[in-house]
Amino acid sequence: MFDFHRKSFVFVTCASGVEPMLEREIRALGLRPEATRPLGVALRASLDDCLRLNLHLRTAHRVLWEVLRTKAENADQLYAALAEVPWEQAIPADGHLTVVSSVDNPSIRDARFANLRVKDAVVDRMVAAVGRRPDSGPERTGSVLSLHWQGRSVSLSLDTSGEPLSNRGYRTMPHSAPMRETLAAACLLAAGFNGLGNMVNPMCGSGTLALEAALMATGTAPGLLREHFAFQHLPAFDPARWQALRDEARSRARPTTRGRIIATDHDPQAIAAARHNAAAAGLDSLVELDTCDFQDTTVPEPQRRAVNLIAVNPEYGLRLGDEAALEPVHAALGDFLKQRCQGYVGAVFTGNPRLAAKIGLRTRARLPLMNGPIECRLLLYDLYAGSRKTKDDTPGED
Repeated sequence: MFDFHRKSFVFVTCASGVEPMLEREIRALGLRPEATRPLGVALRASLDDCLRLNLHLRTAHRVLWEVLRTKAENADQLYAALAEVPWEQAIPADGHLTVVSSVDNPSIRDARFANLRVKDAVVDRMVAAVGRRPDSGPERTGSVLSLHWQGRSVSLSLDTSGEPLSNRGYRTMPHSAPMRETLAAACLLAAGFNGLGNMVNPMCGSGTLALEAALMATGTAPGLLREHFAFQHLPAFDPARWQALRDEARSRARPTTRGRIIATDHDPQAIAAARHNAAAAGLDSLVELDTCDFQDTTVPEPQRRAVNLIAVNPEYGLRLGDEAALEPVHAALGDFLKQRCQGYVGAVFTGNPRLAAKIGLRTRARLPLMNGPIECRLLLYDLYAGSRKTKDDTPGED
């Protein structure tokens, strides 16, 4: 049943709104998506493909290798179906097992009970087959099974990622309300940044946007920053092959960037966090960090024949600050973009359309993206002389 060399159904998950960027990333790896669905992309892939997906994807959360698709009315039927799977071929008996789930079934009041029945079915099968069983718990330090149970429909997958791929490993010192790494990468890709131009990031916080831009600009695979993935616990895992894939990815990374990457914040603690994170990522020599008001940020002359990006994730009055106090900040941001950033693409990520309207510039696009439970918009601006809104414009509204 577990033939990891053949192509099998794989679902790569992502945040809502990120699906188009994720599909393009998968195609760029030479793989062919079968369908783009809400919260992810489906394709046929081998274990070797899954290794490459985990290594290279910037916008994905998890790479799920489907093991079983079946029907179950209740937990007993689920247990019976899972007990027929030869888990001893996929999970080390001396390892560690974690079960996570998304459950919407009338017989299940608590998803933890479904997790328990999955775990019981797996370990009971393994005890009968090999006389031993793995330890289990919530820590994703070994094998990870992902259950999706909607009504009677059951899908159970091996999560080849383990910890979500947003956990790059460099953000060892977060700051207030940090942006998830995968969301930052999606914003950059949606804005058209290809790593050839300048990237300027006022209000940088802990520096996630700037660091993701530096990874793109150097062609560094984000998975190179991580030491652990769940696929390393599969019996079919080949450490030599994984090392070869890492070496190949490392050989393609460039030591410098063509454009400048500049990140600023008025808060010295934010810059200290960004500096610490840049060092953890090995990017401290490539990201120029400065403590200053956003209006004093250095904006270099745009690189020719490249997308030059100014990306801002301002406070938007939901988790930090007060909306009324932030209105003049957003108005000043609009003036800064218009007066100082001509020749750039502006990208403002916000969860507050009323504050976004205070920017007062005509948007080229307003892309819906989720920041955790908060519905946000990535506002894109083509910045050139005369880009102020006209009377029939309604910036920031949907």
